Amino acid sequence: MQNKEDAVYAKVSWRLVPFLFLCYVAAYLDRVNVGFAKLQMTTDLGFSDTVYGIGAGIFFIGYFLFEVPSNLLMTRAGARVWIARIMLTWGLISSAMMLADNVATFYTLRFLLGVAEAGFFPGIILYLTYWYPARRRARIVALFMSGVAVAGIVGGPLSGWIMKAWAGQAGLAGWQWLFLLEGLPSILVGVWTLFYLDDGIRAAAWLSEDEKLLLESGVLAEAQGKAALSLGQVFRSARVWLLALVYFCFVMGLYGVSFWLPQLIKNTGVKDVFDIGLLTAIPYTVAAIAMVLLARHSDRSGERRWHAAWAAFAGGAGLIVSTVFAGDTVIAMAALSVGTAGILSTLPLFWSLPTALLTGAAAAAGIAMINSIGNLAGFASPYLVGAIKDATHSTATGMYLLAASMIIGGLLVVIGVRDTRGKINE
Repeated sequence: MQNKEDAVYAKVSWRLVPFLFLCYVAAYLDRVNVGFAKLQMTTDLGFSDTVYGIGAGIFFIGYFLFEVPSNLLMTRAGARVWIARIMLTWGLISSAMMLADNVATFYTLRFLLGVAEAGFFPGIILYLTYWYPARRRARIVALFMSGVAVAGIVGGPLSGWIMKAWAGQAGLAGWQWLFLLEGLPSILVGVWTLFYLDDGIRAAAWLSEDEKLLLESGVLAEAQGKAALSLGQVFRSARVWLLALVYFCFVMGLYGVSFWLPQLIKNTGVKDVFDIGLLTAIPYTVAAIAMVLLARHSDRSGERRWHAAWAAFAGGAGLIVSTVFAGDTVIAMAALSVGTAGILSTLPLFWSLPTALLTGAAAAAGIAMINSIGNLAGFASPYLVGAIKDATHSTATGMYLLAASMIIGGLLVVIGVRDTRGKINE
């Protein structure tokens, strides 16, 4: 029976995970390629680091405002249509970023990009609960979220090449070509989503009836042990707010790396934009491997709390060491690799907690609420680092702040999460 169950889940994974992974690579690349554009755009347009930080982060204000409504709408419209809508709109707006020629336009387009993408990530996390029970989910979420790392592996060299090779073509700057070309894959994958994705187990024509029943039995059995909270209870739940705070701390580190890694590498003495792009692939490669291995070990052991905490501590330590040795490219790159691996590894481990606690409409609202509040750190992180850099002419204090946030997040997990099944001490 176990071999049959494993075979069915393997079939589901091969059908869903590569496609969802591709969607997330496209999404994350469009979200953070502004970090590479910064290397040219801020000079061309006369933006300060504070202006850049606000523009990078204002994405998350739009994201925050529309996250919960978007996730609730997905439960009504269906995953296939809603995810396709999200990808098409964000691809178009991402390409339109090439038109940013002043501060107001830059802020407006980044805000609209956040509105367009709102609901994608929590929607996918919710969608995976339709197919997988909690005991199988950390590894699957890790494979999906390794798209963050792969976007860095592929996006770094690609962005550097586009900005160098296309600069001046058709009268456009390299950063304008970057936005235009990297928005196109999201549009194409969005159209593909309409033809490929299924709303759930029942809609999957590629599964037999026996396979559908097996999958449904696993999901239904788990749902009976989850909290059947009303939407009002979700918003008043101490456990949901604690998880949102933990996620805020982890996201502070995530977007510190995502938006500032090219600049941190440049600070070590590397000047050529293509070389910077190649070097950014190193921390993300290490992170992609670490994410999957750590999540797999967590699934096998059933332990979540210490896996997430130690990953967070490693992320904070890596940022500290990279800052102390900022003038040494080799040591700084090694530390950034450890830090990036730790930071990114916290994410799939973290998402094994709320998805094990909530079900139904409470899951849609709770996951979206945790993600939207946590992602406000996506505004705070680049803004604070940019403002501190303008004030001190150094990224050091900003990196220490992000390291502290990771360590605090790890401590909150240790203190607040009381057992390996993800139960929260209210």
